[in-house]
Amino acid sequence: MNILSANLFRVGVTCAALLALSCVPAYAETARWSPTAANAWYAKQRWLVGSNFLPTDAINQFEMWQADTFNPAEIDKEFGYAEGIGMNTMRIFLQDQLWAQEPEGFKKRINIVLDLAAKHHIKPMLVLFDSCWDPNPKLGPQHPPIPGVHNSGWVQSPGTAGLMDEAGWGKYESYVKGIVGAFARDDRILAWDVWNEPDNQGGGNYQQLDEATKTAQVAKLLPQVFAWARTEDPIQPLTSGVWHHDDWSPNGRLNAVERVQIDQSDIISFHSYDWPERLEERIKSLQPYGRPLIMTEYMARGNGSTFDSALPMARKYNVGAINWGFVLGKSQTNLPWDSWEKPYTKSQPTLWFHDIFYPDGTPYRAAEPAQIKAMTTEAEKAFRKK
Repeated sequence: MNILSANLFRVGVTCAALLALSCVPAYAETARWSPTAANAWYAKQRWLVGSNFLPTDAINQFEMWQADTFNPAEIDKEFGYAEGIGMNTMRIFLQDQLWAQEPEGFKKRINIVLDLAAKHHIKPMLVLFDSCWDPNPKLGPQHPPIPGVHNSGWVQSPGTAGLMDEAGWGKYESYVKGIVGAFARDDRILAWDVWNEPDNQGGGNYQQLDEATKTAQVAKLLPQVFAWARTEDPIQPLTSGVWHHDDWSPNGRLNAVERVQIDQSDIISFHSYDWPERLEERIKSLQPYGRPLIMTEYMARGNGSTFDSALPMARKYNVGAINWGFVLGKSQTNLPWDSWEKPYTKSQPTLWFHDIFYPDGTPYRAAEPAQIKAMTTEAEKAFRKK
């Protein structure tokens, strides 16, 4: 979910963040998969192609999952769109307060979604935490979309208050162990993305933590999240995607959070909303780690990242590809990031920024789903010949 503020994100490692990282207990990495194990797992997967998923009638994670607004019929329909173009994975965001609100009900609804995904031959990647957009998430009814604004209702997990309250981090341990533990042996799940863009300052017009403070806090909590998940011994790999620097190589200038992401991930994931030349550079910077690569966010038409440029590059290097935006809806992610500064209320942008389909399944651009279908069909044939 690279956002406008990402372009302004300053590279740097704070002393506080480094100190926090140095205090990470050794057990946090004892059960990390070896490169051999990770590549053996990846060899069993089809070429992974999918979208970040939020149903058209949900503005955020709360509206997707809370009992009053949970809509399995809509999710089923939209998974059908994905199956129809050969997609085989979806990246789906959870939220820690949903666990605190109703653990058993939350697990039941996750199970329903996993059943629907399996029906459509889709193995989702589930995201536990997220640092983007609204830093003050609240359960219950959500506000309507802000007219003309990209992703105007998305919420962080944890929010600012939870991230700063170190004494209360036990509730996140309960959440991680509870969710991962419940589905640790479930082969309907592809992988666990433990934290989306953890060192993202947040973006939007919200009052956010300053960069140094957020980086330092996340550098303390993120290793614990990996460790908590590993105590449940999941059959699925763990990851957290790097997203905002140009060089992620072993000799690159990684900050404290990125170092945890790279060092703790079983499979390496990353985001790239860039032109294909930059995407190729990013892939090559990650190849020296010798682990499978999955691009868990891409495709922003006005930013130079498109299906016809990114998908062939991903296929060339055997990189999984999960684009941002699937069906036009309350998230309004067809609008660009700069809509936070100049809302598109009087006119629409020249191009949709993200998203593939209208709610009725009509493609925004017919050539795009046709390309995805053609490439996934070719990849499936190659996989079956192994």
